[in-house]
Amino acid sequence: MSNALNVVPTEDTVSTGVRDTGVIAEGLADVLADTYRLVFKSHAYHWNVEGPLFYSVHNLTEEHYEDMFGAADELAERIRALGHLAPTSMADIVARSRIEDATGQLTTEEMIMDLAQDHERIAHRFHALIEMVEERKDPVTEDMATERSAFHEKAAWMLRALAKSS
Repeated sequence: MSNALNVVPTEDTVSTGVRDTGVIAEGLADVLADTYRLVFKSHAYHWNVEGPLFYSVHNLTEEHYEDMFGAADELAERIRALGHLAPTSMADIVARSRIEDATGQLTTEEMIMDLAQDHERIAHRFHALIEMVEERKDPVTEDMATERSAFHEKAAWMLRALAKSS
């Protein structure tokens, strides 16, 4: 009798017409890693921001990290739908991500600009993913990446606009 708890996740062959699913899954894992790191950074700034813009920054960062947390799940599920395993360790997330931890105590303006730059960095990675999946016949990932890029571009714009008032 088999035990339902002894099942080990495996990669599967998927035949939906998408080419090079492994390459796409790697690209998705990279933007997933960036997203996950930026969720944490946005949350940390959300907790620690102070000053006259506290309310605005506190609420905006909360909107951002909540959106990105949901997006991380969608990205991981897309990797699985392509037949591959999503990242399973924080070490893998950190190694894949281009999002860096800030050093020292940042002012509110520095936090805002740091987040804006990170959102722009992720938007660039999504743009690269879009180009890569176009030639591999993966409209589902292309649509997802386009939607996520639009979110990050808007987030960067909102943060930059907020910093102008400080």
